[in-house]
Amino acid sequence: MIRVLLADDSAAFRRGLRALLEADGRFEVVAEAADGDEAVREAERTQPDLVLMDIRMPRRDGLAAARVLRERLPATQVVILTEYDDPDYRTAAEAMGCSGYLLKRGDPQEWVEWLIGGSG
Repeated sequence: MIRVLLADDSAAFRRGLRALLEADGRFEVVAEAADGDEAVREAERTQPDLVLMDIRMPRRDGLAAARVLRERLPATQVVILTEYDDPDYRTAAEAMGCSGYLLKRGDPQEWVEWLIGGSG
């Protein structure tokens, strides 16, 4: 079972992603966060295996939160899941040690399979 934290400022997106992951049976969503600060707090509290993080969020964006998580929780994988197909964002995520960069407009079933391959 892969323990996951979902970090996205859209509650509807988090709900849908939670339903997708939990229906798969290989994931347990242990926490959700609506902004980068909350993502860091919840990750420190729950120690997930994987954080799925949007880039643009209030208070602390996803890249800044990913930087903190990579320093404080090196065993936790951080995967960016965003609508922004921006090479600068992708390069910044890779430089921070993020494990992946997935686009929201992709096929959700492909996300799941990629996550299993990258996190399992």
